[in-house]
Amino acid sequence: MEEYLNTAYSPDREYVDGEVVGRNVGERPHSRVQRNLIVSFDRRCPHLLVWPELRVRTIPGRRCRVPDICVTLEDPGTDVFEAPPLISIEILSKKDRLSRIVAKCEEYAAFGVLYIWVLDPRRKKAFAFENGRLEEVLEALAAASHLVYLPLDEIFRGL
Repeated sequence: MEEYLNTAYSPDREYVDGEVVGRNVGERPHSRVQRNLIVSFDRRCPHLLVWPELRVRTIPGRRCRVPDICVTLEDPGTDVFEAPPLISIEILSKKDRLSRIVAKCEEYAAFGVLYIWVLDPRRKKAFAFENGRLEEVLEALAAASHLVYLPLDEIFRGL
């Protein structure tokens, strides 16, 4: 784990049970949705902090994930998140497998992330991970108790 944390990868990789694992990134739709999310959060939710592609230590000593976007209420003050973010967002790439994404969502939930969202840029669909499964979101990603409301048409703009 310490060697992983002290190594820079491009693109960044995850650490899962002693193995450094690649991530699927770099496609135009993926980047566009990531940009749109950051802009939407900045405009609509200035009270929140948005962190693209920062490492999150989900299981101390065993696992470190790199969500496409994390959102927090305050600055965690570290380069690797040790506490769960408020929101964790995964943006699908062509090569992503559903079983792998669901496993990551389960891991985020066990870590204590309150809102876990998965976005599919090619199909222009969004999902929230709730009660152990992905539920399609039809109009907007929302976390009402934290004043978050992001319309899907904003998120998928330009695709």
